[in-house]
Amino acid sequence: MREVWGRVVRLLAADDPETGRLVRLLITLVLAWSLATTSPERAPALEWAALGASMACWLAFVVLDGRFPRVAVALLGTGSVIAALVSGSGDAGPPVFVFAMLLLFAAHGTPGMGAIAAVTAADMAAMAAGMVWWGQPRSAIVVRGAVVVCTVLFALHRRQYRRAQQDRARAMALDERARIARELHDVLAHSLGALGVQLEVAEAVLTERGDVEAAVTRIRRSRALAREGLVEARSAVAALREDVPPLPDALSLMVAEHRRDHDVAAELRTTGTRRPITPAAEVCLLRTAREALTNAAKHAPGEPVTVEIGYGDAAVRLVVRNPYALGSEPAGMPVGHGLQGMRERLALAGGTLGAGPVGGCWEVRAEVPE
Repeated sequence: MREVWGRVVRLLAADDPETGRLVRLLITLVLAWSLATTSPERAPALEWAALGASMACWLAFVVLDGRFPRVAVALLGTGSVIAALVSGSGDAGPPVFVFAMLLLFAAHGTPGMGAIAAVTAADMAAMAAGMVWWGQPRSAIVVRGAVVVCTVLFALHRRQYRRAQQDRARAMALDERARIARELHDVLAHSLGALGVQLEVAEAVLTERGDVEAAVTRIRRSRALAREGLVEARSAVAALREDVPPLPDALSLMVAEHRRDHDVAAELRTTGTRRPITPAAEVCLLRTAREALTNAAKHAPGEPVTVEIGYGDAAVRLVVRNPYALGSEPAGMPVGHGLQGMRERLALAGGTLGAGPVGGCWEVRAEVPE
């Protein structure tokens, strides 16, 4: 329901260059209908000519806005002033032209505040002059001017709101890039540092003691560290790509890969209403799931694994569960600091991580807010 309402709001944003086409089409039909139903009693040639010129300016704006926005907006302001000249005739058509075109002119992101003020003043002056010439009462002139001011204020509010949304989206993108850069730095620093230590130890045991077996063990550990670091680096880089699958799809691929590589039963369950979450939360949950599956393969080989992703009201929860034999080393309890690192990353995203035995199974539970 929230997505439908958001779509309706965007469709009603006539100044939005992406979704305003439908509303601009509707406005075009309304203006055409107003032009067709206009029946001036005094100076019909003047009113028909003014509305025809204003309609031409509107159509030119619709056609040129995507390619020449400054020219299109200038034509829009000109059309509103032309329609304002005959808005005192008493017909409903000219005011419809004035308010529709002035609203979109003030809400458009191209003109500056000086241009908006100038066009608004020109519209009000032309409207007042036309109403005086047509013999309209002063109270009607005041009311029409107040409506014009309210129209411009509403358009400026819409314009400021859209700019604030753009600034917020830009700030979020910069924060996300900084977070990914920090993740890459942490991954490379940890992996390369540990790799360097293992290679130094391997060199020492070879040159000082000639212990080939210990050196081979260190080299194998170095290879494992390099492989793990490469996987984490790829996960961080994948967050920058546009074709990253949603969280349930990525978990499904991960579970299928675990099932194929380790020849065990692995299942993914999803509860709640599936919806997009922030990239930071998504990356944290994916890394936690990968770490838990890796530990389950190490400490409970051959045992089935269940991965659950639950969408709550304000948070998303991940649970990785597999059975383990009592008295044996619990699955999911890493030899190194894998889960501790995941706990720290989840804390940066505002989430929590827990691991422990529950009813004969070892559970890893991660929860992050949206």
